[in-house]
Order: sequence, then C-alpha cells, then structure tokens
Amino acid sequence: MSSTENARTIGALYLLSAVTAGVPLIYVSSTMIVPDSARATADRILASEVLFRASMVSQLIGAITLLFVVRALYRLLCGVNKTQASLMVTLVQLSVPITFLSVASEMTALTLLRGDPLLSLSDRSQRDLLAMVFLSLHDSGVNLASIFWGLWLVPFGALVARSVFLPRVLGILLILNGIAVVAVSLTTLLLPTYQDLVNRIAIIPELGELWMMIWLLVKGVKVLPTGKLKTE
Repeated sequence: MSSTENARTIGALYLLSAVTAGVPLIYVSSTMIVPDSARATADRILASEVLFRASMVSQLIGAITLLFVVRALYRLLCGVNKTQASLMVTLVQLSVPITFLSVASEMTALTLLRGDPLLSLSDRSQRDLLAMVFLSLHDSGVNLASIFWGLWLVPFGALVARSVFLPRVLGILLILNGIAVVAVSLTTLLLPTYQDLVNRIAIIPELGELWMMIWLLVKGVKVLPTGKLKTE
C-alpha cells in the first residue's frame, strides 16, 4: 500500500472513530435524558433500550478504533519527532479506560431502570433516581476523557506542522482544536456556569480535527518519487 493510500485509510478510520464515539453521546443526551425528570428519562431509555445499548457499543468501538488510528499516525509521523509521536499515543491510551468506565456507568443505570430481581426491595422512584446518578457519572467520565481527547491533538498538531508532507495549517488547527477541547472540559469542572459560553466560543476551533480527517481522506500525504515521506 502506498503512503497516500495508507493516509486515506487512516482518514477513514479516524472519521469512523469520531462518528461512532460522538454521535451516541449527542443522540442519548438530546433524545433520552430529561435533566429535571428521572421518571421521564427512565421511560425514554426503556422505550428505546436497543438504541441505548447500541450507543454504548458504539462508544466502545469509537475508543478502540481511535487506538488503531493513533498507532497508524505514530508510524506515519514518528520520523518527524519520535518523542512527540510517543506522547500522542500515550495520551490516547489514557483516555480509553476512562471511556470504558463511563460506559460501565451507563450499563449500571440500565440495570437499575430494568428492575433487576436483585433490586426488588427498592421501589421504582428510588431506582430511577439512582440511575440518574450513574448517567451523571457517565457524563463526568466523558468530560474527563475529553481532556485527553484534547491533549493528544497538541503533539499531533505539532508533528503535522513540523512535517512537510502535510499542510502546516492543519497542524495549527489541530493544536487550536486540542486547546479548545481542554478548555471546555476544565470549564465544566471548575466554572460550570460558564460552560455554555465557552462551548459557543470553542465551536469553530473544534473543527480542526474534521479538516484533518477530510485532508487525509481526499489528499493523503505528499511523497517523494521513491515513495518515502519527506520530513524536516
């Protein structure tokens, strides 16, 4: 496989990871979670249990796919700076167990909502409220994982900017994207009242990854006549 074909494969996997990890988070929070009503949330989840379970599986697929993406990016970019490439991989790896624990919280919430026989001594209202707690834990876990999802983009962007086989502007956009994601996550932790404001500001820089995916899919990378990648 040529370097360009390999880069396009990475782009396809990168996009798959983003879709499988991101869409379920948006879908569940927008269609199933009713912040002020544990009963309404329970009813919506139980009415769409298959979709809720599919969203959990999708999040896991997204996390696992991202591991393959970052390993492929390491092979592509380690010639630029091996230390930064290793850091990029490590930061993604740190996000994976947090993602799995977050999904485990959703699994626990679903067990509570379905009224497992072991929970027969508690009434439904108590189970619904406890399920909301675990759904909240899932959201907190996603927010913590987002810190690493942002941090890994900084060395990734630096590598892209230093290479000459990918546009330098894409590297800058990735770094800005990473900073924006971390800023949103830290704001949610430290200053939640400003979360919506920071989210609105971060919308544009958070498109940096999308541009990178599109470039890899459409353009691939520049290669020498011998097929070897050019680096600084």
